[in-house]
Amino acid sequence: MAVDTAQTDDTEAQKEGFVPQKEIVYNALLPYTDRLDPEADALLAEIKANLSRAVLLRELWPGTAFWCRKLFSFLKLYGRRFSKDDHILFVKLLYKLVTLPNLEPYMMQTYARLLIQLLKKKELLSRDDLQLPWRPLYDLYEKVVYSKTEHLGLIWFPNSVDHILKALVKSCRLYFPASSTQEMLDEWRPQLCVFDVVMQKAISNMELFLPTILPVKEHGQGFQLWFDELMNLWLSVQNQPSWEGHLVNLFARLANDNIGYVDWTPYISTIFTRILRSLNLPVGVSRMVAPRYLTNSYDPGHLVLWITALLGGPGNPAQKELTCLFNSIASFYHPSNHGRWQARLMRLLQRLPASVVRRVHRERHAAPCWITLVPESQRLTDEDLREFTQSLLGAALLAMYSKTGSTDAAYALQNLALLTPELILPPVLEKTYVAMETLTEPHTLTATLSCMIGMARSLVSANNNYPEGRAHVVPLLMGSLPGVDPNDFSKCMITFQFIATFTTLVPLVDCSSAPSDHPELTEIERDLCFASAEFEDFVLQFLDRCFALIDSSTLEQTRDETETDTQTQLESLVELGLSSTVSTILTQCSIQIYKVALQKVYNFATSNIFETCVSGRMVADMCRAAAKCHPSESLRLFVPHCCSVIFNITKSEELNEENLDKELLWNLQLLSEVTRVDGQHLLKYCAELEKVLRLCLRVQCKRAYTLACSLLEHTLRSLSLIYPTEYRSTAGGFDTDLPIRDWGRDGDVSALGVCWHVPSEEEQSFVFELLQSLLKPELRRIQEHVSGGHPMSREELLQSLAIVQHSLLGAGSLLRLLDGPRNTHTHSEDDTKSLFVIIKIFSDLMFFRGTHKKEFDSRWKSFTLVKKSMENRLLGRKKHIRALLIDRVLLQHEMRKLVVEGCEYKVIHQDLLCDLLLLSTSTYSQVRSRAQNVLMTALGTYSFSYRDIIPRVVQLLVPEHITASQHQFKGALYCLLGAQSGLCLSSVRDWDGIGEVWPALVRCGLSPTMTLEKPSIGRQYFSNGLFVRKYEKLVNDLLDCLEDRDLPWKFEHMCADLLSLLLRDDHPLPPDAVLYFTQGLVHDSISIRKVAILAVAGILKQQKRPRLKITVKPSDISESSTLVCAGDRESNRWLQYNSSQVPLTEQQWDTQPYGEKIIYEYFTDSEFIDQLIEFLSLEERKGKDSFNPRRFCLFKGLFRNYGDAFLPLLWPHLESLSADPHESSQRCVCEITAGLIRGSKLWSFGKVERLWQLLCPMIRTALANITVETYTDWGTAIATACEGRDPRKLHWLLELLMESPLSGECGSFRDASLLYVLQGGLAQQQWRVSELLHRLLGYLEPKLTQVYKDVRERIGSVLTYIFMIDVALPHTHPTSSPHVAEFVARVLDRLKPLTSEPEIHNHVHEENTQGSNDERTQAVKLLKTVLKWLMASAGRTFTTPVQQQLQLLPLLFKIAPVEIDESYDEMKQDARTCLSLMSQGLLYPEHVPLVLAALEEMAVNRSWHARFSVLTYLQIMVFYNLFTLLSLPKEVLRLKAMVMQLLLDEQLEVRDMAGTTLSGLLQCHFFPLDCGLHSELQTSVNLCALFLRMMSLVSDLVRRHAGVLGLSACILSSPYDVPDWMPQILMELSEHLNDPQPIEVLTHYIKLQRYSSLFL
Repeated sequence: MAVDTAQTDDTEAQKEGFVPQKEIVYNALLPYTDRLDPEADALLAEIKANLSRAVLLRELWPGTAFWCRKLFSFLKLYGRRFSKDDHILFVKLLYKLVTLPNLEPYMMQTYARLLIQLLKKKELLSRDDLQLPWRPLYDLYEKVVYSKTEHLGLIWFPNSVDHILKALVKSCRLYFPASSTQEMLDEWRPQLCVFDVVMQKAISNMELFLPTILPVKEHGQGFQLWFDELMNLWLSVQNQPSWEGHLVNLFARLANDNIGYVDWTPYISTIFTRILRSLNLPVGVSRMVAPRYLTNSYDPGHLVLWITALLGGPGNPAQKELTCLFNSIASFYHPSNHGRWQARLMRLLQRLPASVVRRVHRERHAAPCWITLVPESQRLTDEDLREFTQSLLGAALLAMYSKTGSTDAAYALQNLALLTPELILPPVLEKTYVAMETLTEPHTLTATLSCMIGMARSLVSANNNYPEGRAHVVPLLMGSLPGVDPNDFSKCMITFQFIATFTTLVPLVDCSSAPSDHPELTEIERDLCFASAEFEDFVLQFLDRCFALIDSSTLEQTRDETETDTQTQLESLVELGLSSTVSTILTQCSIQIYKVALQKVYNFATSNIFETCVSGRMVADMCRAAAKCHPSESLRLFVPHCCSVIFNITKSEELNEENLDKELLWNLQLLSEVTRVDGQHLLKYCAELEKVLRLCLRVQCKRAYTLACSLLEHTLRSLSLIYPTEYRSTAGGFDTDLPIRDWGRDGDVSALGVCWHVPSEEEQSFVFELLQSLLKPELRRIQEHVSGGHPMSREELLQSLAIVQHSLLGAGSLLRLLDGPRNTHTHSEDDTKSLFVIIKIFSDLMFFRGTHKKEFDSRWKSFTLVKKSMENRLLGRKKHIRALLIDRVLLQHEMRKLVVEGCEYKVIHQDLLCDLLLLSTSTYSQVRSRAQNVLMTALGTYSFSYRDIIPRVVQLLVPEHITASQHQFKGALYCLLGAQSGLCLSSVRDWDGIGEVWPALVRCGLSPTMTLEKPSIGRQYFSNGLFVRKYEKLVNDLLDCLEDRDLPWKFEHMCADLLSLLLRDDHPLPPDAVLYFTQGLVHDSISIRKVAILAVAGILKQQKRPRLKITVKPSDISESSTLVCAGDRESNRWLQYNSSQVPLTEQQWDTQPYGEKIIYEYFTDSEFIDQLIEFLSLEERKGKDSFNPRRFCLFKGLFRNYGDAFLPLLWPHLESLSADPHESSQRCVCEITAGLIRGSKLWSFGKVERLWQLLCPMIRTALANITVETYTDWGTAIATACEGRDPRKLHWLLELLMESPLSGECGSFRDASLLYVLQGGLAQQQWRVSELLHRLLGYLEPKLTQVYKDVRERIGSVLTYIFMIDVALPHTHPTSSPHVAEFVARVLDRLKPLTSEPEIHNHVHEENTQGSNDERTQAVKLLKTVLKWLMASAGRTFTTPVQQQLQLLPLLFKIAPVEIDESYDEMKQDARTCLSLMSQGLLYPEHVPLVLAALEEMAVNRSWHARFSVLTYLQIMVFYNLFTLLSLPKEVLRLKAMVMQLLLDEQLEVRDMAGTTLSGLLQCHFFPLDCGLHSELQTSVNLCALFLRMMSLVSDLVRRHAGVLGLSACILSSPYDVPDWMPQILMELSEHLNDPQPIEVLTHYIKLQRYSSLFL
């Protein structure tokens, strides 16, 4: 039955003015399309009516949620088949629902998913149609992502909520009003403090919320408000802070959305420099990368967007930088190179061509819509695309053979072939032909075939710039045949995929006679016609290969006698690949070639008898594939033959034997597969088929009746299902004169011409006849067996059940599930095989709708993968191949069957669920497991069906039941736990459900191997007072369980956990529960104490009193400028710490009321406090305990809510704990002290002053007892105490910490620890404590000559923090904190004794000895500390003080060793590390001349070590600042001159390193290998060798060696290819093989290196 897809049935609706937003076009191709429009209209009307009714009644659950799910199903079935007005109203309603205050997170997530789906097609709704306020969504995002109560357990969010919310914001920001940008900037601009973590939050919010798709007239209200400010901010930071990635993502989105409207030209070199740096590639000798760069690298997905948007325009400047970028990193793509950077490089290569394809599609092929178009002048031209392809081609061809990234390379080549096939296809074809001829490198063949599969459409298509590509199809197909190799699984599978892909695109029709009939054919078309004569040979040779593969896969050859006779996974994959490839080939054959192939397959199948497990399945699948293509031709051969053989054997043999003739089994298997064809053609053989079924269904041989059941199922499915009957690449077959013009043709959705099989009345009649004659007797037998009238043996019962099951699978789509009594149970519970089949029957009755959900999901996934592999993303608009479009239409039909018919809950379903529950609590674990899986699926499918099951499950948990049958108890527990991804009865979002389940769980107990994961327990929604009462009843029920003295401890722990999950942020916990948790703080069990600590902290948060907040304007306190300006200024000076103006009066402190009776009574009980402190000071895990934030939250809440009421009882304990040096005691006092300091934030001045009078001596005592185990705890405690606090109100603590941290009285460890603690406190205050930083620096400077390594390292870290505030951001006032320049000047003055030395060695002992105070010794000690500071600050500060580092650079060059040797002393190792890290620093153009001047000065230093180190420094510096340096041609010449100068150095090691450096610079195209450089090197080489042997002119030998080194560098700069200039240089080098040393050794080395790199 053919469907005319050009006609649509919605003409009546269009007459009425209804224009749907966007329908699913595939619905118009279904055979029953005429009934879909009324069905859709009725469903939409029902959804609109009920959804609005539920909202008006404020019934968010279940009403609104249920109808939102219905709307989601409507979108899946019919698309956006509603008017624009309805679309807008749906969006606005869902937006209101999502942003409802205090909405339960799970429901919010459900509404958000639906809203994202409604906004997915942004071209359907313009900004004029829809505007959404941004503030409600931001408030929701802030509340969820930065929740203040989640860490206390007052609310639980689903794991995916962050991802869903971000996706929602991305969908909605398109419709934010024009004024929203300014409002957002007003909101987040005050948070832009680079020293604070709030900077990360502000920039990430900007990245997420700021709208960038705006009409041109609104650009002034959009990105132009913030672009310059944020771009200058980005340019001013150098070391990739954590928020920089978000800023880059925002710029990338801006560039992509506004191509041609933002001028990026001034920033291009900076952008590409930072992109190259973010790849974190190892460069130079040390190959060291700063850790910060690894963690904060840019996202490749956004980088490719940015690069793509920069391309094009006048001069195309970005393309030049992109070419240079890939030239510099191309060698990293070679298969021999690998590292942690490889994945990032591969993602860049994979995504960049795809991004350019999307842009070209947008500019040339996309349907016009309201979104602003790319200006004509900025669009990519064909020449731009060719340049782009050339820049990536080398890297892509190298990456083809990568061990891990060949798939990425194939994807990149596929997209490049869409853009410029004439550039991509020839080199890949060349490599493919070479790989096909090579037998020893299967990986090469696999990689090249994988790439060709992706480029198949580009190769075959006639409508591109490479028409010669089609001439390669036949040679490629013939050349791939040896890949069908039974000895190499991966090669065999990729060959199947390759052949299937190409034959899907090419009709296999012999057109060799066409040139004589069509003189107008082009030369290429004539060649194709002649080549098509080989198609028949190809098909027959392919079948021969398949037959050989099958012969080697027989059970006898692949198994020992003792092994299983089932298929292995590899065999099943080969079978799938074989059958699908044969099906594709025969589908695409002309009828003439098909008949020859069919006869060949028929002869092979009928002249052999195959075992039915492995090879038999393969042959049967081949026959099925052949039969599907032309059923009339194939059935005429196979059915009579198979039936004849079966009838003959059954006449002569006894059928009651357990082992039947192999020929009978094989013909049954063959017949069962060839009947999987168009049912209309089967009717001709209905009598023979029915006779075979009657004969074979009741035989005793299990294998025989199983095959007969398969025959029954396949016959019924063929007759009863709706499905397409052909998948050819062109509609109507291959009867045209010139099928070669159909090669690679796209399928046309509007004229697809799908031929459907729709069951006719005759077919349905035959189906019911078969069921009447075969199924009904079996049902009668089973019923009599159950009633006891005629009992059957287990084998007979299993056989009957199998017939029933296969009948259901075959004819299930024609049968309707009826209400009525059930008779399906056996009397024997240990007959597990029968029970397995019964469970399958239950599953089929409930879920089978012509297909199973799992099968559908698998097919959908497979379809998606094939579509991705073969789609033309450049053209878009569903230009897929015809077979793929037909497959998509079939999937649409199957989805309709599953969604429309699979959700109605009937009485029979309720009965089936009860039966499944009975089986889920069966004696045998495998029966229980299978039944539970089906039960969980059913509960997830039918809404609210769990309400019928929960009471029955709870009944099984009654203690009386447990003693009777443990298996029922265990099965019931697993039913409550649920499947991993399905419904969990113990956490259903229904108060009635968990109100029954949780107390029942506690009363019966829970196995220790089964635990409820807290994130899976959903918070229930309070919609009215009834739910509140249910909540309180559940709490009381759990408390009643806890009061039972007989409750075992395991169950008590579980009950406490469940009770803690009932803490909420929108309803207070009942007083009895508060009492329990308060008492639990001193419970004997540590588990309950832990639960109680977190619970009481949450309760205290619930009880927190609202505080009066006063808005303060800085202008009211001090004068402030109206201009936007950052840094230390008058308007924020009042916030900074000033020891002369600390608050010392009562008026500056607020008092607050407090009091909650239960907690107050317990914490004023001395015995309770004694017990609590005793427990808290116990050691839990030796060596693994650390500062506990939950305990901190507990004490913070206590002192915040109750003031100092508990301090008198706690203080004696604090004093004794602080004096105890034991780890657990110190940790306890840390936690209480931090909570006390933070909790006293709003105490009165008098209370705070008295508190600090007590705390200061105690903290001094504790710090005096600090140990290795506790110093990190004290650092965390002080940092936590100071977090978010006004430093002026903590002046007691800060002044205490500033008291002589480096006294030296108690050893180096204590000094380092005190500095660590001090740093933790000051680091939380950032810029507000500049006075303390000045004081600290002044204190430390005289002590920089420390002899202890740990103290030096800590001082280095502290100095890094001190100078971190010294930044130069745009529009920034000079900072009031210490400045690096002044510090370095003072340090250099003290290092003068070392500046005159050519090399600096460490001769200073690590002890304080007499006579060690001379100036040089002190300078060496100071230098060691300075090195620690430079190492600590590298990559951690926001800006790099380049000028100050240059002043220290000569000293470092004098120290750093040449070799990498771990045995060197600390100073040399540190100097080498410093140089490596400093060379990675980002340079601004104004810094480059200064750096080069310093390097030039050191390049003439007396120490060859220093000159050597200059080259290693230069290598890394150039690579990490490549594009900045290339933008300064004069500096490039200076660098070149420096390298050439060092190439002539008198020291051999320096010359070698200069050669290596020159090679690297040439490799990344820093300067070209032009005639001038070649001539210069050649001149140095061409000194007379004889003269050198006779005369001892060292300088001439050096020049000659330098020349050879330079030429060798040229060779090594192209390690993986052979440029045109290379042969000449190799010839020149070969003349020097016999030169004096070291030239001879070098030339031999270069020769060996070159050969090894080319043959890797």
